Amino acid sequence: MTEPRATSDTPLPDAAPTNWVDRWAPVALRPWLKLGRFDRPAGIWLLMLPGWQGIALAGAMQGRWPDPVLLLLFLLGAGLMRAAGCAYNDIVDRDIDAKVARTAARPVASGRITVKQAWAFTLGCCLASLAILLMLPPLCWLLGVLSLGLVAAYPFMKRITWWPQAWLGLTFNWGALMGFAAAADELSPSAALLYAGGVFWTLGYDTIYAIQDLEDDALAGVKSSARRLGAAAPGAVMAFYAVAAALAAMAGALAGLGPLFWAGLAVYAAHLLALQGLRVKVDDPALALRLFRSNSLAGLILFAAVAAGSL
Repeated sequence: MTEPRATSDTPLPDAAPTNWVDRWAPVALRPWLKLGRFDRPAGIWLLMLPGWQGIALAGAMQGRWPDPVLLLLFLLGAGLMRAAGCAYNDIVDRDIDAKVARTAARPVASGRITVKQAWAFTLGCCLASLAILLMLPPLCWLLGVLSLGLVAAYPFMKRITWWPQAWLGLTFNWGALMGFAAAADELSPSAALLYAGGVFWTLGYDTIYAIQDLEDDALAGVKSSARRLGAAAPGAVMAFYAVAAALAAMAGALAGLGPLFWAGLAVYAAHLLALQGLRVKVDDPALALRLFRSNSLAGLILFAAVAAGSL
């Protein structure tokens, strides 16, 4: 049976049915907003929060709260770069996306936006992000340039490795280094540990996310950590999350954060291990999506813990 063709009014499968784009945005703008995944803001949070955590860590090491101006700039930058990255990913993966039920309705794969239009969208978002980057210290300029290699290579990782989720971790958490550099105008071992912890956090939550596509990915020949791990995925997610919490603890200890950090870290670890890790099931994609979305709260808890560590 032929699937109905997606329209600009069709909510994408992993977007909330009541998302603001499908409810309130003008019809003509909806494909563009969906191209940038603005109907699914969880990805913006997950890209932004490592940057916020880096800003908070630098501030806490100096005994002060995170700089609100930097927090705002990283929020705007995360929204723009996530939109650019998603559009670029859709350009590269348009043939694969058309074969996967969850992604077949994406604007490029479904033909609602052409490849040339998607490239123009990507360039526009990148130029706006560049304007924000130039407001930061020069060290951030270098880090921003270095991040481009990670971003450019990511869509191809699912074709060449079983661990594209690890590459996403390297990419999405680069903001931890940039946030620290923006606030301190230098890098430190504690910032590197925070970044490493974020990599394992992403490896965990994106493995959960990939559970949604196990059957379609196998048919399309797409590799993922969830496919590679199979029935062992829940145990592996627990291990990834345990390492993430341990590395965050090492970052806090090396930075000399106060007791409120440790209280917040305990909540963060409980969220990862008890509320997510113990509940993951490889045969429940709907649960996987809910657990994945909860990581916005997990990252916010760690940000609050690091910020409170300044006391």
